[in-house]
Amino acid sequence: MTKLSVNVNKIATLRNSRGGDYPNVVKVASNIQDFGAEGITIHPRPDERHIRYQDAFDLKKIVTTEFNIEGNPIQQFIDMVLEIRPTQVTLVPDAINAITSNAGWDTIKHHAFLKEIVDEFHLKGIRTSIFIDADLKLIEAAAKTGTDRIELYTEEFAKQYGLGNKNGIKPYVESAVLANEIGLGINAGHDLSLQNIQFFAQNIPNLLEVSIGHALITESLYLGLENVVNMYKYKLKV
Repeated sequence: MTKLSVNVNKIATLRNSRGGDYPNVVKVASNIQDFGAEGITIHPRPDERHIRYQDAFDLKKIVTTEFNIEGNPIQQFIDMVLEIRPTQVTLVPDAINAITSNAGWDTIKHHAFLKEIVDEFHLKGIRTSIFIDADLKLIEAAAKTGTDRIELYTEEFAKQYGLGNKNGIKPYVESAVLANEIGLGINAGHDLSLQNIQFFAQNIPNLLEVSIGHALITESLYLGLENVVNMYKYKLKV
């Protein structure tokens, strides 16, 4: 069964909007685990506009499921991950001022850079994942970096599914088949929601993990956090 890792960045955004510590990110993450999620994801950025670097250290103390830290591997990020040693680090090529992730890695162009970083994290026993578009050549190149997994960037799938085009899943199915053939684990994330997650999970062979934040937290405003976590878990039983 596919694991659900909940991205708590939006909780940090809400906290930071008032300058205090409510809602408390650590408490919410603990609750999310109690509700049944199999992982907690964070994506700190250099300006700390939502998740702060200190949050990562605080969360490490209480995460009893899988702890996934996403981000652009600048030196500050690398140093933090090496010290915390989360279950998984997901490398994302987002620009410093980007509102959200908007592209996967060019694993051909950045092969040497990514391989060096992957090797460094492996020395500390940290599982690695590379955020990537559903492109077969890029997936083949990702495998050559030595990464354990890839995370399929699913914005285009979500967009097409929302327009009623279920054929938008095809590049992701092809990517997953190739990844399975060459020994890469498959994660996925970006714009996945209660509306599209079941269809996606049913069609992607050996989907190990999805990381969902924005939609899950938004849906929780209407349906409640515990209820939504369990709705995702139900839809991921494929």
